Amino acid sequence: METGKKDKGKLIVFGIMFWYPLAGVTYQFLHYLMGLRRLGWDVYYVEDSSRWVFDLKDFELTPNASANIDLVAPVLEKYGFSGKWVFRGCYEGGRCYGMSEAQLAQLYREADAFLNVTASQELREEHMAIPRRIYVESDPFNVQVKVLQGDMKTLDALSAHDIHFSFGENLGQPDCDLPVDLVCWHPTRQPVLMDLWQNPFPPAHDSVYSTITTWKNKGKDLTFRGETYYWTKDREFLKIIDLPKRRSVGFELATLVDEQTRNLLTENGWRTSEAMQVSRDIDSYREYIQKSRGEFTVTKDQVVRPKTGWFSDRSACFLAAGRPVITQETGFSKFLPTGKGLFGFSSMDEILAAVDVIESDYEGSCQAAKEIAQEFFAAEKVLARLMAQAGLG
Repeated sequence: METGKKDKGKLIVFGIMFWYPLAGVTYQFLHYLMGLRRLGWDVYYVEDSSRWVFDLKDFELTPNASANIDLVAPVLEKYGFSGKWVFRGCYEGGRCYGMSEAQLAQLYREADAFLNVTASQELREEHMAIPRRIYVESDPFNVQVKVLQGDMKTLDALSAHDIHFSFGENLGQPDCDLPVDLVCWHPTRQPVLMDLWQNPFPPAHDSVYSTITTWKNKGKDLTFRGETYYWTKDREFLKIIDLPKRRSVGFELATLVDEQTRNLLTENGWRTSEAMQVSRDIDSYREYIQKSRGEFTVTKDQVVRPKTGWFSDRSACFLAAGRPVITQETGFSKFLPTGKGLFGFSSMDEILAAVDVIESDYEGSCQAAKEIAQEFFAAEKVLARLMAQAGLG
């Protein structure tokens, strides 16, 4: 249900929905768009980049965005953003979809502020004329390391914004092993529209703990202070590969793996499903989460080892659907209640203890998960706080 009149001004959300049109990404930005609209903003979604888009069919970058437009535009239209979105490919042969280029130019002149969510929009002169420029980082570590290394491209991008937010809620704290210099990082977290995740599915007797994940990422590992920090989950899953053998409940990964890895997972009791089938649209993605018994997942080394305090937007959706979450500790337990409904772990023993607590009172665990989402992730609360800190409350 939409509340609030659009009387606070025009607001742009920059993002990557068309660039990477999987359901989890679509939900991430839909929560911002709808949440900000409920707070009274006249909200527009814009992608206006020199980046080619990701082709889900061939798994490579392409200048032809039409297939991605066909996937995402109907979602924006369904949720009330008809006439309020635009994709412009700022590269040779790139096209403009949605609003016209003239309408986009006018929007840039009239907008009161923008949120550069995931810091995906490279800023040009026309963007710099917008009075309030808000940087929202979803994945800490990379940018902080580049700042420490004096990377001028990163420093210039940051300085073009007025205020900087990060999902790394523990950045700048004494126990965070990642120095932050030059930039004042304000903590924030993923907003979630609770009513989008109302769960009509009682858990089936054979429901399993699951997650939707990329097994192995390449090209994003970083060297910091002489050590390699990894941006991939396979290393973390392999540390607890025999988990399904230790408890009678089921565990499943919706992921894409080669035959050798699939055999390894099967030998250790993991169920697998195809990530693309789950993530092909927002309805199948949501239903997969709603029908899960809960989420079990690991987290990338880059946010775990430095204790960044990061928390997953997907895990927040599990909580909103009333499904308990067991996830690798990043320091988030300083900011979110754990022990019932949500659990952080650093060892196999902690995983097993969490499963036992959940299974001892499953209904209560589901209720606790939903209450955590309502208190700590509800979009209206998260975004009202962010906008107030940005001077736009």
